[in-house]
Amino acid sequence: MDGNGRWGLSQGLSRTAGHHAGADAVRRTVEAAPDLGVTTLTLFAFASANWRRPAGEVEALMALFRSYLASDAPRLIDGGARLSMIGRRDRLPVDLATAVARIEAATALNDRLNLRIALDYSSREAIALAAARLGPAASLDDLDRMITGDPSIGPVDLLIRTGGEQRLSDFMLWECAFAELWFTRRMWPEFVGADLAEAIAAFRGRSRTFGAVIPEAFPVRRGVG
Repeated sequence: MDGNGRWGLSQGLSRTAGHHAGADAVRRTVEAAPDLGVTTLTLFAFASANWRRPAGEVEALMALFRSYLASDAPRLIDGGARLSMIGRRDRLPVDLATAVARIEAATALNDRLNLRIALDYSSREAIALAAARLGPAASLDDLDRMITGDPSIGPVDLLIRTGGEQRLSDFMLWECAFAELWFTRRMWPEFVGADLAEAIAAFRGRSRTFGAVIPEAFPVRRGVG
């Protein structure tokens, strides 16, 4: 979800206003995803590296996360979305971590969309932690279970990056080993359901061999990052 701050400044507004507009894009995308066949949607909301941003911007983002969880909990419950968080929780404000746990419990039985929010998230940190816990004898399957956390979700099929940047920025590096990448110059606050549909159409038009020769031998999942 890249480009919030830049979009705000380009509109003569503040970076914080751009983040609020980005929350509207989250709502649009969450609503559009199930009808496009997406069963898992992971949104990169706050990277561990983002703690280095100005304190005022970080505080505004934490307030926005609180507001989103409070205002959108009924919408997620009624829409059949199961919300979960990936990333560290020990550095989040206590009330925010509590709010996350509360909505995770409230939506635990929903199955129309697995909505995962990455907060204080670093893929490299997750991989390093898993390797340290499992030790040198760990297999790829062991690491996969430890890193992904939820075996029912599986690897990322399609990674979408907005804002014109063309890099992964420490996002789900393990899970994106065979992901298709789709980049757009559109800033995240401008992202709409038609953009998601375009990305998915491009994904479905690609041949995915996973290193093999016959792509038909591999089922296509519907996970989007």
